[in-house]
Amino acid sequence: MTTRHPLAGVYAAALTPLKPDFSIDPDAIVPFLNFLAARDCHGALLFGTTGEGPSFSTEERKQMFQVAQGVRQTFPEFRLLAGTGTPSLTETITLTRLAFEAGCEGVVVLPPYYYRKANDDGLFLWYDQVIRQAVPQGGYLLGYHIPHQAGMGLSLDLLARLKDAHPQKFAGIKDSSGDADYAIALGGRFGPDLLVLTGNDRLLLHALEHHAGGAITAIANLYSPLLRQVWNIFSQGEDAIEAQEELTRCRSVFDHYTPFPSILKAMLARIYGFARWPVRPPLLPVPQQTEEQCCTELHACQETV
Repeated sequence: MTTRHPLAGVYAAALTPLKPDFSIDPDAIVPFLNFLAARDCHGALLFGTTGEGPSFSTEERKQMFQVAQGVRQTFPEFRLLAGTGTPSLTETITLTRLAFEAGCEGVVVLPPYYYRKANDDGLFLWYDQVIRQAVPQGGYLLGYHIPHQAGMGLSLDLLARLKDAHPQKFAGIKDSSGDADYAIALGGRFGPDLLVLTGNDRLLLHALEHHAGGAITAIANLYSPLLRQVWNIFSQGEDAIEAQEELTRCRSVFDHYTPFPSILKAMLARIYGFARWPVRPPLLPVPQQTEEQCCTELHACQETV
């Protein structure tokens, strides 16, 4: 691996701890982040898709941004990224400022997903304003490419324009497309100059082989040591195929248990003894039978992590 970006590494797309009334549980945030840090995560993304980000208000997110900094008391090098993208330019700028003011190293920003027919010119203007108005010197913004969820993606040409306009502050992209060809195209177009963090556990080694810098995934809430193993072996210039295959086996268990927040919260409680956090409506908890089935399927790979 060539010289790494300061944000390169393995991140959990962190779950959001909730109380039974669906409000954020501030007392659970730091213990959970400490758990992730102790299990080899370089950092965590707060309020991504797995963290149910769009379901929370600006004030709620601000609270979590601030409380989450407590992880640094035990793990001072642990990095915090914040999901701040909304369809509103003004709200996105506000959330992005709040994240950096709280101490986050970077933000991961969805495109304004309500306007699904926006073209690259409009998206460039939108991201350009967010960066100019909200990203401080030394801070980093990553675009969030998740077209199946947002209804729009981030083209290579758009990424190139943003990188040219903001060579330091526009760090790169969280690629949750699950598209192996897109990962190849990113590496071919930008090499190591654009930070790419894959959102797909199956594609971690593939992405690394095409100049990606790491991963931000939902499954890292449970199996971050497996992702870190792939990352470490590849970083040492060794063959990481077996480690990737082990990661893929565990990831495959979850294919039929979407959306991830519900099943991951159930498994986190069941396997690691955390409180059984609810998901915020419109998401629903998984039925008991589904939980039992998933837990049974995980036994084989659980022994290794």
